[in-house]
Amino acid sequence: MAATRRSSRLSAQSDAKPSSPQPEDQTANSTQNNRKRKASTSKATAPVTPTKRRTERIQPVPPSTPTPSAAGAIAEPAASTKPRTHPTIARLADPLATNATLLSPETSRVVAFKDIDLGSPSKKPGTRITTENLLDVACAHLISVDERMRPLVERNHCKVFSPEGLAEKIDPFESLASGIISQQVSGAAARSIKAKFLALFDTRDRTTRFPHPSEVAPVPVETLRTAGLSQRKAEYIKGLAEKFANGELSTEMLHDAPYEELVEKLIAVRGLGRWSVEMFACFGLKRMDVFSVGDLGVQRGMAAFVGRDVAKLKSKGGKWKYMSEREMLDISEKFAPYRSLFMWLMWRVEDSYTDVSTLE
Repeated sequence: MAATRRSSRLSAQSDAKPSSPQPEDQTANSTQNNRKRKASTSKATAPVTPTKRRTERIQPVPPSTPTPSAAGAIAEPAASTKPRTHPTIARLADPLATNATLLSPETSRVVAFKDIDLGSPSKKPGTRITTENLLDVACAHLISVDERMRPLVERNHCKVFSPEGLAEKIDPFESLASGIISQQVSGAAARSIKAKFLALFDTRDRTTRFPHPSEVAPVPVETLRTAGLSQRKAEYIKGLAEKFANGELSTEMLHDAPYEELVEKLIAVRGLGRWSVEMFACFGLKRMDVFSVGDLGVQRGMAAFVGRDVAKLKSKGGKWKYMSEREMLDISEKFAPYRSLFMWLMWRVEDSYTDVSTLE
């Protein structure tokens, strides 16, 4: 009994014993931390603007020249005249007229300037412009106008207007139709579509050749589309064939017409824009005084030729400009009547080289 009471007293004393006080520095720190927490929660956090990342300014990339690689189909010799090596026969030439040897799409009749005999004593080389000396005469003229043309002429041989190039036989219907087929597609795709197009007209009793306009005109658009042509391209080629078939377009007209009349007639054909007609006149008909102000490669080359920094682009109305059309015409005018060669060389100015090899 006594032991139980003693145990109870000890337990009560233990419970009543005060706890040992904390050190003053710990108490002060605890109080200070509490005050800081209260102060931080009472103040609104100010928004922080994120640091902007410095990014390099991306320079605008100039658009590519409208000269498409597939446009080489425009200058491709007629299928019936391949391989592409042709005997050179001297003919009269005229820088203001068609110098190509053209084939009638229906009869394959040759339309060209009259052949001449350079061996005749009265027709010595150099006394008149022929297919043999046309390129030499043109090169000499460009250099005489501006001596800066000399290095361009000496570095670049223009096969288009050489005796070999002028000997190639061109079917104008095939050339224009091939140009339509090649619009907005790669060269490989254009060749594939053209092969399928030819297969539509291929028969067992003849070798593959490009069809006559009279064969294409009556074919439904739906059938032409099976070759891989779009609806519009099928309509364009059918319309072109109809114009050749009804005589509105002819090899004789394309050969003999003045340049402006030629352009007007061809632009009226659906699917042929001015640039396409200019390229056909230059590379298909081998006319020597064609100049395209709408070709960006020519524009860029001319700007570099006159000493401008073509890396600094100008954009007006959303269109890239290196030089105004008026200025291009003013500069090129002095190179007439050989502006086709001048244009061809402008594509090859070192600071703005444009590959047009597929056009040749």
